[in-house]
Amino acid sequence: MAFPLRGPEASFFEVLDQHRASLLAALRRGGEEPAGGGMRLASRFEDSVGLHMVSHCTTRKIKSDSPKSVKNFALILKIFSMIYKLVQSNTYATKRDIYYTDSQLFGNQTVVDNIINDISCMLKVPRRSLHILSTSKGLIAGDLKYLEEDGTKVNCTRATAVAVPSNIQGIQNLITDAKFLLIVEKDATFQRLLDDNFCNKMSPCIMVTGKGVPDLNTRLLVKKLWDTFHIPVFTLVDADPHGIEIMCIYKYGSMAMSFEAHNLTVPAIRWLGLLPSDIKRLNIPKGTLIPLTKRDQMKLDSILKRPYITCQPFWRKEMEIMADSKMKAEIQALTFLSSDYLSRVYLPNKLKFGGWI
Repeated sequence: MAFPLRGPEASFFEVLDQHRASLLAALRRGGEEPAGGGMRLASRFEDSVGLHMVSHCTTRKIKSDSPKSVKNFALILKIFSMIYKLVQSNTYATKRDIYYTDSQLFGNQTVVDNIINDISCMLKVPRRSLHILSTSKGLIAGDLKYLEEDGTKVNCTRATAVAVPSNIQGIQNLITDAKFLLIVEKDATFQRLLDDNFCNKMSPCIMVTGKGVPDLNTRLLVKKLWDTFHIPVFTLVDADPHGIEIMCIYKYGSMAMSFEAHNLTVPAIRWLGLLPSDIKRLNIPKGTLIPLTKRDQMKLDSILKRPYITCQPFWRKEMEIMADSKMKAEIQALTFLSSDYLSRVYLPNKLKFGGWI
């Protein structure tokens, strides 16, 4: 089934529009989606938010007079001093900028990242309120225009993708007629969809990729688009535990950032593909599949034990199919059917007939 260059007919979006109506109805009822759908180490799950920090959790103390923590204490004070200067001058810096102010003192970037997260958690404010930004690695394309904080007009409808801005809080005047937002796990798949002119063929729509595990800015952007437009949000990930983990980060958040879950998670996200059940349904040859490694099996077992999977029976069923088959598949396995099967047949049919869970 092929579709015209400048988007399908209005009737194509009937099921999508019904899905959006159900999401809006759920919001009016006070939930983020229809039912069924301190330090940073202690979290609990709430269906409308995702993973978030509990009010009473285990903490750790860092003392200035303790030989074990004196250096860490000094580093925290140094970064606090830098944050104070940034806020006072109303300027911003990236985590990388902070690291390079004294790379020998900090030792490595991870030390800086962890301290900034700890300070954000301790003060109970988003990282951007500290005037510290992350370097974006994500990309966005499709029916979206917005104004950056410095007044730059950004048009994402062009042939090439646009880098996710580093200050999501600062963007304004967002405009779109998109019917849906598609989150693509891998940059290679994202670029292939761009090459296949997917955004025009399925116009109007928006595509985003975090190039694997999403950075903070990509997650903030997805959240901002959901909060602003309340359009259906779908994920396209590999049918493997790593892809499912990435999808869960967008939808439910992570333990490491649970203190900022309200600003990052979109529980309304749905799994569009690649579903493990699609492998058999589409007769994808076994030769294109990859055996699960021991690490994959451990990851899959871990996800199945998480509290949010109890309210996602269809997700559980798909993961059990994967566990039983002991096989995984990359999205690229669809190219066995045809080189453009993903953009020409798979995604259009999924979107038209409601093939998400």
